[in-house]
Amino acid sequence: MKAAVWHGQKDIRIEDKQLKPLKDNEVTVRVAWAGICGSDLHEYQEGPVFVPVDGADALTGEIAPIIMGHEFAGIVEKVGKDVTTVKVGDRVAVNPTLTYGNKPEDLDCYDGFSFIGLHGDGGFTSFANAPASNVYKLPDTLTLQDGALVEPTAVAMQAVKEGNLLFGDNVAIFGAGPIGVLTLLAAKAAGASNIVVFDLSQERLQMAKDLGATAVFNSAEVDPVEAMKRYAPEGADVTFEVAGVQQTLKSSIEVTRPRGTVVIVSIFAHAVEWNPMQLTNTGVKLTSSIAYTPTSFRQTIDLMGTGQLKPQGIITDQIELDDIVEKGFEALTNDKSQAKILVKLSGDM
Repeated sequence: MKAAVWHGQKDIRIEDKQLKPLKDNEVTVRVAWAGICGSDLHEYQEGPVFVPVDGADALTGEIAPIIMGHEFAGIVEKVGKDVTTVKVGDRVAVNPTLTYGNKPEDLDCYDGFSFIGLHGDGGFTSFANAPASNVYKLPDTLTLQDGALVEPTAVAMQAVKEGNLLFGDNVAIFGAGPIGVLTLLAAKAAGASNIVVFDLSQERLQMAKDLGATAVFNSAEVDPVEAMKRYAPEGADVTFEVAGVQQTLKSSIEVTRPRGTVVIVSIFAHAVEWNPMQLTNTGVKLTSSIAYTPTSFRQTIDLMGTGQLKPQGIITDQIELDDIVEKGFEALTNDKSQAKILVKLSGDM
């Protein structure tokens, strides 16, 4: 089967790969659609970030080169002999997070933290294996394209939970890429009032505005603190840092009210220089979130299924697997009008 395989920085190849033998607790999914994530883009541009290169990953037992792709959905093709929760023909989204499963629910996503598609073979191919416990049936109200959006939407939903966002809270978001605008949608669904989004790309800011931001600003053209004061004189109650650079980390803290909360949702590919006194002087609380609990993944499907979360507006292109480098990774690198690019595998809906 054809697959997009990561070999190194700027080195993703379309190759013929064999599906690994199915374990008793796993299912084989015929992949319909898979999304290119910001994490995938980091691996392409600057990797390895997560991909294991010096030794086999503790949870997957795999090492590069690996098949990428962790945002995917499809149809169950085969089930292992111990699987009872899904059956052949079920339409499913795959939760790619792998853990040891020894921690309470609220800590589960940090109990090992490996990803199908980053630490081992994933969904940029025709068929992918996953533990049955990581496979969630989709309601009839969602297509398999929608299913490919569940994983990034769950990241945003978990970030909003981490920020303890309340009805009526004022929110700032730094970074209007896919996770940034999904965080905007999750914050709206959670009851935020004013949501102010900052980015350097006019195209991405326009998408944030179209998806419901109260106001958008090019952070190179305004003082973010003064811009935020127009909507929240004391500062944001909760701020989400979704850009992953030194200046946005500092700005996120600056626009947040005393005793407010900053949630880091981004991946920092490089170390930054930052003085913690920026927190001490204001009492701002700093936390972070990168994954999601199994419950949050299930709730994301439920909220999408009822229409309370509608992430479909972030899709900007659909491409073939053969074009994943040029029309996928290179397009996301060079064209800021691109947000979520879906890769067509079987194309089932």
